[in-house]
Amino acid sequence: MLALRGLRRTLASRRGLAVPATMRAAVVREPGAAEALVVETDFPTPSPAKGQVLVKNAFAGINFIDTYHRSGLYARDLPFVGGQEGGGEVVAVGEGVSDVAVGDKVAYSVFGSYAEYTAVPAAKCLPVPGDVPMDVAVSCVVQGMTAHYLTSDAHAQLIQPGDWMLVHGVGGGTCQWAAQMAKIRGYKVIGTCAKGKAAVGQATGVDELILYDEAPGTAYEDYESVDGLAKVMEITDGVGCKAVIDGIGKATLDMSLGALAQRGIFVSFGNASGAVPAYPPLRHIAKSSFMCRPKLLDYTRNREELL
Repeated sequence: MLALRGLRRTLASRRGLAVPATMRAAVVREPGAAEALVVETDFPTPSPAKGQVLVKNAFAGINFIDTYHRSGLYARDLPFVGGQEGGGEVVAVGEGVSDVAVGDKVAYSVFGSYAEYTAVPAAKCLPVPGDVPMDVAVSCVVQGMTAHYLTSDAHAQLIQPGDWMLVHGVGGGTCQWAAQMAKIRGYKVIGTCAKGKAAVGQATGVDELILYDEAPGTAYEDYESVDGLAKVMEITDGVGCKAVIDGIGKATLDMSLGALAQRGIFVSFGNASGAVPAYPPLRHIAKSSFMCRPKLLDYTRNREELL
């Protein structure tokens, strides 16, 4: 592969589109801070393997989870191209691909989107309708699908329409979606966010909004500034919430567990304030509650689930 650096080649495609041998890509060679993500101009362009297509990216999505990979919190084989969300035009197809063609406009969620080209399993390609701008389509993939599985499946149907759901961080990307989807599904929703994002939080249509002070220099709110648990119990008349959607992590663990109703479920999907520490299962005995730590890939196992 290294021998290809500096050379030019073309990959055959059904429309004869030329693809360079190397490309620009944002690469991590050692885990670390933001400086660990370095733009390289001669990274080898991938070739589509059997069942894959090659996408020329028009846009790449930037998601908070990308920092987990870059920092090493979520271990990856090195080196790797950052990102896991993108979209653009299919410029080549691999062996055995019949339902995606050169020229198709697609969006996707696979590793390696911070690059000019990404090899994507055809089964992971989402067709982009002609009346949907590509930047809009790409922005929907990771956050939109994450919010969907969090509000439709991850809670294992332990919450029903009319029950209370607590959604942390509704001023952020994923949970803006989650709050609105939860309302569509008929849940009563308590949202939390920073005071500076109050207008964003209110626009999601939540039934109740708990506002916290900003936590300077962080990606989350100061959860010590307000007794959020007391507010949740006041709002729910002491019953608590049948489901808690928590992407904050360490800073909200105690509140999330405390806010659960009897036989409610704590869905922990992120680590904005740090990873949730190990804790004794006996913490769930008071209300016979449940805990789930899901990830998107397990809810998009095949094309049927993806679409």
